[in-house]
Amino acid sequence: MADAQKRPKPAVLMILDGFGVAPDGPGNAVTRAKMPAFRSLIANYPTMTLRASGEEVGLSWGEMGNSEVGHLAIGAGRVYYQTFPRVNRDIMSGDFYANEAFVKAIEHAKAAGSALHLIGLMSPGRVHSMDEHCFALLELCKRHKLKKVFVHAILDGRDTLYNAGIDFVGKLLEKMKDLKTGRLATLCGRFYAMDRDNRWDRTQKAFDAMAEGKGEMALEPLTAIRQSYAGEVYDEEFPPTVLLDGDQPVATVQDHDAIIFFNFRPDRMRQLTKAFVLPGFTRFPRRTIADLLPVTMVEYQRGLPVEVAYPPVAIQKCLAEVISDAGLTQLHVAETEKYAHVTFFVNGTREEPFPGEKRALVPSPRVASYDERPAMSAEEVTDRVIDEVRKGETDVVIMNYANADMVGHTGNVEATVKANETVDACIARVVKEVLDRDGVLFLTADHGNGEEVLNVRTGEIDKEHATNPVPFVIVGNQFKGKPSPAGEVPEGDLSLMPPVGMLADVAPTVLSVLGLKQPPEMTGQPLL
Repeated sequence: MADAQKRPKPAVLMILDGFGVAPDGPGNAVTRAKMPAFRSLIANYPTMTLRASGEEVGLSWGEMGNSEVGHLAIGAGRVYYQTFPRVNRDIMSGDFYANEAFVKAIEHAKAAGSALHLIGLMSPGRVHSMDEHCFALLELCKRHKLKKVFVHAILDGRDTLYNAGIDFVGKLLEKMKDLKTGRLATLCGRFYAMDRDNRWDRTQKAFDAMAEGKGEMALEPLTAIRQSYAGEVYDEEFPPTVLLDGDQPVATVQDHDAIIFFNFRPDRMRQLTKAFVLPGFTRFPRRTIADLLPVTMVEYQRGLPVEVAYPPVAIQKCLAEVISDAGLTQLHVAETEKYAHVTFFVNGTREEPFPGEKRALVPSPRVASYDERPAMSAEEVTDRVIDEVRKGETDVVIMNYANADMVGHTGNVEATVKANETVDACIARVVKEVLDRDGVLFLTADHGNGEEVLNVRTGEIDKEHATNPVPFVIVGNQFKGKPSPAGEVPEGDLSLMPPVGMLADVAPTVLSVLGLKQPPEMTGQPLL
């Protein structure tokens, strides 16, 4: 271990959320943005690109990365296989159909003569859910001859094309017809059902449709979706809609029922799940559903009164833990939209801070869509980081700028350009403070998005993430003018630079620069 007097302080790990590397084009809000600070860094400091999708972050081959897996890979320093491939392997092996939590829900419904409700994002997006997992649950219900099975389908439009939901719902209807199992009970855009920013009024509308039969009414789901599209209301904002059988709802969640929430990413299903399962829930008025047996695909939050189909696998010796074990102090800071990522996910799915770890939450602006305020809370995040750096008490800062991802998800190219320009000004401020103190800054991203706001083939709006690599720049007075393992950036164009590593290499590189021993649990490689 290096002498503490030689260790750079502060060390800042700056994560630009959704900031990928791709060739210039009309939908590339990264290259179109005026970003003099970022361009100066890649011209003067060791710069490389990293793989941030597919198998390199524990997903399936060719699958888009996302904020959850990206931060997990950055913090863990290893490839951690996500729930998605675990579930897929179980479906292929048949183990899925013997999962104790799923079977318990089915047996509960059968014993009470009640219903099983499947609630989740009906999408092949593979960020929060996979429609094939819902289909496998329907197959499981058929095998157990369960008659009352109802699907409450949440429409995507964010990790998929904005108007592809009609095809996904059509596929679901065909699957239920083939299996002779299941009926569609409600439709709802993720804007309502999957809020994670304490906008409980949205959650209430989704809950009321599923549990009370309140909301828009429709006799035929595909017709309802077409009519919504005609009014230019697409999947993400699709209003909570109750499907009718005659003049009554097809189904609502009742006493003695069971629910399986099949999203495998926790953050955007917590609020809706809490509304159903917490006995002391007070966020909005709702009746208590007696003798309800809820199952979640993964652990949405520790302590929730639910059965968990795929409990978490503990990650030992992540970056934050190694920093803590060395007796160093650290601050993790982000605005609301990415706070879970710089705490829970970057810490290896651990809720509690490590000794010596502080956390700072900066509220995200309360707007309907972030293209209305592309700056989001980047300046406030910057202020908080600079305040901490100037105190001189904190050894390591892990921070996140949400802009490229959250504004990129709106599909508004010009707003995403403005978002990136805001972040660039913030980068300049943080870099100056770090260099003035002879510290070090590691700049990277968790996945691509803002570099591909328009589909490169069709030119249509693209709200999804991308499989592009991400930058990795090491900034410090001792590194100025030094090459990276990838050499210089050709013509200043990062897209011409092939990746030399993956996100799992970030933590080992940070530890190497700080003179801290890399634990054997970390299998990534230092890139300097």
